[in-house]
Amino acid sequence: MATVFETVRSAADELRAAGVDTPQHDAKLLLAEAFHTDLQHVDKAMLMGDGVERLAEKEDAEPAMERFQTMLARRVKREPLQHITGHAPFRYLDLKVGPGVFIPRPETELIVQEGVDWATRNGMYRAKVVDLCAGSGAIGLAFASEVPGSEVWAVEKSATTAEWTRRNLDETAKRYPAIAGNYHLDIADATQMPTLSQLDGTIDIVLTNPPYVPLADIPEQPEVRDYDPDLALYGGSADGTLIPERIIARAAKLLRAGGLMVMEHDITQGERLAAFARTCGFVDVTVHNDYTGRPRYLTAEKTAGTVTYILLRHADGDITRS
Repeated sequence: MATVFETVRSAADELRAAGVDTPQHDAKLLLAEAFHTDLQHVDKAMLMGDGVERLAEKEDAEPAMERFQTMLARRVKREPLQHITGHAPFRYLDLKVGPGVFIPRPETELIVQEGVDWATRNGMYRAKVVDLCAGSGAIGLAFASEVPGSEVWAVEKSATTAEWTRRNLDETAKRYPAIAGNYHLDIADATQMPTLSQLDGTIDIVLTNPPYVPLADIPEQPEVRDYDPDLALYGGSADGTLIPERIIARAAKLLRAGGLMVMEHDITQGERLAAFARTCGFVDVTVHNDYTGRPRYLTAEKTAGTVTYILLRHADGDITRS
């Protein structure tokens, strides 16, 4: 059999020719998955010049290589890496993902970090948190696992996606048993005022990564365009801010005075959404950069004053008061 180095190099060449952005990383990760090992083992084997059979510890190398070739062929066709492996890392969790659920991105970890830091600064060890547009459950489950005693209400519109949320709740609860009783999933439209209305004015933190891609900005990457659900991608208007604005308005009702909202958004939307948040009664509104230095999310605190109504924009351009 070929060496691990040769195998990775050959696979990376195939992936590079197919247009994959991270060919060597993906090749190594697929090899590790196929052999039921980890990246460190693959990296060490590459450095030592080991044959691929050295990666096989509990079975013959041939079945593992067959798995690898099958997985590689799927990746060459631009199926998302996480769909092939069946899971995606997110902070300290390993989430189950597949068709019908948005794959959590590294930059979304910053949303959780803002919430955790704010709760810690304010001594909130029993924080009441809402995760709007929950998807895989990444944000809410990460927060609940990192802030013991917190209670999380997650809202997801798609029943299909919610099945993935439940799977990840079940898996996370195996490591953090208290989450089973402190995490509540509601299949509903997060933009609608009746959703979780029983909690209005009582929530400490709203964390959200809503759909925000402008309708005309169809992603070029097949992994996103062809596999991430449209419901989780597009923001409902030409500039992609219609749904985020609705989420801000809903957060304004849910939060208690002084509560925090953290929301991810497109790099073109920060100032517009910050201005809208101020009209909804938020103060200390700040747009923050992601790991690449681009404006990616905002934080805002609910004013102690009373907001009598919020102006909501509709897809047809009409404005109504809520």
